[in-house]
Amino acid sequence: MTHQRTKTLMKFLPILLLLLMLTACSSSDPQPAGSHPLTAEEVGQVPPVAEKRAFSVVAPGGTRLDEYYWLRDDNRQDKNMLAYLNAENAYTDAVMKPLAGFKDQLYKEMVGRLKQDDATVPYLYKDYWYYSRYEAGKEYQIHARRKGNMEAPEEILLDLNELAKGYSYYSIDNFKISPDQKLCAFVEDSVGRRQYKLRIKNLETGAITDTGVSGISYGIAWAADNATIVYVWNDPETLLSKNIKSHRLGTDPASDPLLYHEPDDSYYLDVGLTRSENYICIYLESTLSDEQRCADVNNPGTFKLLAGRKSDFKYHADHLDGRWVVRTNWNAPNFKLMSFSDGIWNGREQWADLVPHDQTVLISSFELFSSFIAINERFNGLTRIRLRSNAGVETIVAADEPAYQMELDVNRQPNTDWVRYSYTSLTTPATIYELNSVSKERRMLKETPVLGGFDKRNYVTERQWAIARDGTRVPVSLVYRKGFVKNGTAALLQYGYGSYGISMEPWFSSNIISLLDRGMVYAIAHIRGGQEMGRQWYEDGKLLKKKNTFTDFIDVTNYLVGQGYAAQDRVAAMGGSAGGLLMGAIANMAPSSYRVMVSQVPFVDIVTTMLDESIPLTTNEFGEWGNPQDPVYYEYMLSYSPYDQLRATSYPAMFIGTGLWDSQVQYWEPAKYVARLRDRRTDNNLLVMRTQMEAGHGGSSGRFQRYLEAAEYYAFMMNQLGIASN
Repeated sequence: MTHQRTKTLMKFLPILLLLLMLTACSSSDPQPAGSHPLTAEEVGQVPPVAEKRAFSVVAPGGTRLDEYYWLRDDNRQDKNMLAYLNAENAYTDAVMKPLAGFKDQLYKEMVGRLKQDDATVPYLYKDYWYYSRYEAGKEYQIHARRKGNMEAPEEILLDLNELAKGYSYYSIDNFKISPDQKLCAFVEDSVGRRQYKLRIKNLETGAITDTGVSGISYGIAWAADNATIVYVWNDPETLLSKNIKSHRLGTDPASDPLLYHEPDDSYYLDVGLTRSENYICIYLESTLSDEQRCADVNNPGTFKLLAGRKSDFKYHADHLDGRWVVRTNWNAPNFKLMSFSDGIWNGREQWADLVPHDQTVLISSFELFSSFIAINERFNGLTRIRLRSNAGVETIVAADEPAYQMELDVNRQPNTDWVRYSYTSLTTPATIYELNSVSKERRMLKETPVLGGFDKRNYVTERQWAIARDGTRVPVSLVYRKGFVKNGTAALLQYGYGSYGISMEPWFSSNIISLLDRGMVYAIAHIRGGQEMGRQWYEDGKLLKKKNTFTDFIDVTNYLVGQGYAAQDRVAAMGGSAGGLLMGAIANMAPSSYRVMVSQVPFVDIVTTMLDESIPLTTNEFGEWGNPQDPVYYEYMLSYSPYDQLRATSYPAMFIGTGLWDSQVQYWEPAKYVARLRDRRTDNNLLVMRTQMEAGHGGSSGRFQRYLEAAEYYAFMMNQLGIASN
């Protein structure tokens, strides 16, 4: 069972994973001749100028004028607003026209490294082997299974290529198989706003039924009767998860009984089964506290409380073999594991320590097995896995590189000695291993194939520690091509995020090779606000300490330039979502430190957004940013808000991306930001904004379309850094 905090943050991760997977690095060649950065004059087209309309944003801390507030249209239908977005897209087309060949070349390279008919490693659940696969040339996955063994006939669960026909955007973010394995419940989104409708596929007949249930979150769970599904209903205006309901197949959704209502708008809701599949649980989570209620899977109407919510009390419990195990920060800032027996409800005082707190080790999540517990944890800024037998014997799974990511993979069978985990680094493709918890035998099940002659021995990854201005040591993951010399001439792309306690891992992607071989170094700055160095790392990068996130990123840049990893005038920065807030903040704080920035779905109008509780996610975020109704938080947030701090100065070249249907960071934030930046900046550097008119927070849904989008902003970025197309 995935920890609820992770599930909540996964709503933000698609764009983050895309940015990380499509970023890069490499050698120390100086700027190639004939590859000068494209200028506004060469484009030969005047950028759009947005109309100014007086509007006052009223707050306890004062009234601010927002001349571009009119660009907000919750219905996405205002003709003037759409005309402006289309004008920006047309200007971006004009800017990118001279780089069309470069973009096409990058796209062909990216797609050319894919094994287009690749498949995931099958996993056993009950008596079926489940897996997902792609077919060559197709945009979407096919989910399938085989009964008994992989030589049995294939049964198609969901072919997204067929389901997506007629839609410009299509996504299935969750599907669950009924206990008797005859039905598949899935949630689909055909807009990009992450508001789903529930559909059922009969796996015996192939018929798909619309249940009529819509406007829900991605969380669903089957009851034991194979006919009842518990789901999360969202408020249609704020999109907040508010109610837990159950739907019996074949009935009118209007009569679906309400199982739970959450009155506090600062909590997210989710549902799921325990590892034992004996309980359906409701998971409630805010930034500062959690609550969990569970019901017998045979009677999902009466939910009992595991422990009441308290400020600064986080927990998540799972169940197997008559025992509950809970991850909690109760007197344990870096979390510990505790346990309690069946029948103990709302009895925190009866929990017993199982894995004690360690101030140097952050416990991230765990998976229960019949004879052991597998624990995802973080030590010294890196992930690792600890296996703890029921007898208390512990094993740390080893890694061979200085910077890497390791985490538990799909493990649907609790009654086994084997545990699957994934391993990757900036030079090692994603690899699935299986480790025997008793004998310690390890088997490699799959290393993701990379076509096009890739050899990981040609690339080097390392770990550095930059010193922040307050003396804090900030970890940095680096990768470059073998033979790189730190002579201060290379181009650098530095990526960061630093919010919500999300740790940025050194993932591998074959797409980075297009940058590796063109003279770049790639760095991930593991700045405060993430959780790389433990829970305190997160606490020191939020609320009234948020500026540490921004200054850490700038200080990492200065360190890398000072150490000769890059030329001072050849540094690019990149981030998305809250990482786009990071980009906006550093652009105001240290504009001369960066030649170009790529900012995707950027959260740049933080004060105005957090003042408006009708906007999705706002109330859930008070524990992260603060409530600007409080003058103390208002002044602090205003002091770093990218939109509010724009001024008359020279800014880096920028590529800004957004999606019209984004429900996490509304499109009007980047649109307003670009409009005001065009008006106030004093330089003539290129500034473009690409709005995906039929997508949301994670960009387009098809895999090849995403590569096209990435190739575009990479071509822009690399041109501005003086990197030739070949």
